[in-house]
Amino acid sequence: MDAQRTPGRLVLAGTPIGNAGDATTRLVDLLTTADVVAAEDTRRLRRLASTLGIAPQGKVLSYHEHNEVERTPELVDLVRSGATVALVTDAGMPSVSDPGYRLVRACVDAELPVTVVPGPSAVLTALAVSGLPSDRFAFEGFAPRKPGERSRTFAALAADERTLVFFESPHRTATTLAAMADAFGPDRSAAVCRELTKTYEEVVRGPLGELAAWAAAEEVRGEVCLVVAGSSGAPSRQPGELVEEVLALVSSGYRLKDAVRVTADRGGVPSRTLYDEVVARRRG
Repeated sequence: MDAQRTPGRLVLAGTPIGNAGDATTRLVDLLTTADVVAAEDTRRLRRLASTLGIAPQGKVLSYHEHNEVERTPELVDLVRSGATVALVTDAGMPSVSDPGYRLVRACVDAELPVTVVPGPSAVLTALAVSGLPSDRFAFEGFAPRKPGERSRTFAALAADERTLVFFESPHRTATTLAAMADAFGPDRSAAVCRELTKTYEEVVRGPLGELAAWAAAEEVRGEVCLVVAGSSGAPSRQPGELVEEVLALVSSGYRLKDAVRVTADRGGVPSRTLYDEVVARRRG
């Protein structure tokens, strides 16, 4: 690093997830004073700024999943040269299922200052309003689109005792809830959180089976978060009761040993015993 040049800083700035009134004073100050504002969508940034009654005074650059590889070195160089670079995404915190991680990692590796202007988070908002335990939770992002991958992902999470938070698109919500009901059980408590902080905010709570039926009958719209209760650590089941679950996972693409391991963990039975039961069933 040039000893004669004081580096600037990268500032990760949280933006409103729906209601522009949730913008913080620090966000307003940053957008009007930063040398560079790197935005996931520059048009949405300018609409937000207009709503807030401000205008970015620095240079506005696009920074999204299609150009972040090429643009990251440019932004790192700007920080290195002394610029304050503000990074914003369409909604919420940068790098949480949005561009940002690559730039943060590059600045950290270059030993450049990185700080945060905290703001709204769809993950935490959904968790708080869901009514489900919030002392331990995990954010799982978007569920896989392909049925086989989705089934394997949910099967691996079925025994997790933490509350789980997912993002989902409205047109896949019903399918995802149905897959969750299959993997976690139709009685597992959950919440569908839609359009959080917006005019048509809606939170529907209930067992996964009922939520899957509701979503299939309704036209789900808007931004969706799914919050699912963790496993309650139910009593162990008999190995013979789990054979069909193993065979279903094998049909969805699992290797037999992996299907046995996942199901045994979920059912609280020894893997070896369950494996023997499955082999015996297949031979019989």
